[in-house]
Amino acid sequence: MGYIEQQSRYTIEIGRVRFQLKEHHDFLWLKKIGDIFCVFDEQDSGNICFGVEINNKKLFVKYAGAKTLEFSGNPKDAVDRLIEAIPVYKKLEHPNLIKLVDHYSVGDGYAAVFEWVEGECLHSHWSFGGMAKYTNPESPFYRFKSLDIRKRLDALDTIFSFHTFVESQGFIAVDFYDGSILYDFKYHKTKICDIDFYRKSPSINNIGEHFWGAKRSKAPEEFTLWTPIDSRTNVFTMGAIAFGLLGGEMDHTLSKWEADRELYKVAIKAVEKERNNRYATVKEFYEAWNKALK
Repeated sequence: MGYIEQQSRYTIEIGRVRFQLKEHHDFLWLKKIGDIFCVFDEQDSGNICFGVEINNKKLFVKYAGAKTLEFSGNPKDAVDRLIEAIPVYKKLEHPNLIKLVDHYSVGDGYAAVFEWVEGECLHSHWSFGGMAKYTNPESPFYRFKSLDIRKRLDALDTIFSFHTFVESQGFIAVDFYDGSILYDFKYHKTKICDIDFYRKSPSINNIGEHFWGAKRSKAPEEFTLWTPIDSRTNVFTMGAIAFGLLGGEMDHTLSKWEADRELYKVAIKAVEKERNNRYATVKEFYEAWNKALK
């Protein structure tokens, strides 16, 4: 492993990858796991992630504790959040979710190890930032939106069924957006990743306007301090995801909707600004969605 200092940036080389941090950090422990073949270093969560291969088996390693370029907070906070996420992954273990296989402290940092999933993130901002996400034919999101409706509906079913399960376990989704969706274009399989911020239900918005999540999939209450975050909030998120994958994303007009009108009626009710006008639960939303499908 080597590093090069350049204008308060440290370029680290380990295995086949090179990446930059705000300061030098020891990653020699990674080489003990296996051969590092890729890195995801442009996250604003304070985590840095690696693809590691050992004995022809691939793993995904998420690590908190280093000062990544995109993270402005304290690395200790990122470490604490990753540690707190471990019981969430264990409690919400599900075929539609990436599988946690190990976790442990590494010096002052913390590592979570998952099974590798062959798929592409639908919000790959590190490769297709800004409008390129929507206009570049190589963008995973662009390619996904070019798929036929049936395949996109199947992907949504994976998402909705998982979140119905999440609700049944007494949890709510926080910070779920298209960056949490992995899609395998070869086998047309969908997996959910990055549920680090999911919480026990009910909860409240204890941050305010900058509550975790992407603007395009957050419910109105996720912008307001001390408002409830619960199943109705998640119903909005599910509807917003449906509009993202089948319609005009934040443009909820019927003219941008690519599926049939009955599904549109379900989705538009889900994204009502007034909480009480939405479905009361994700389960109720999912049942209405499936009824409209038939």
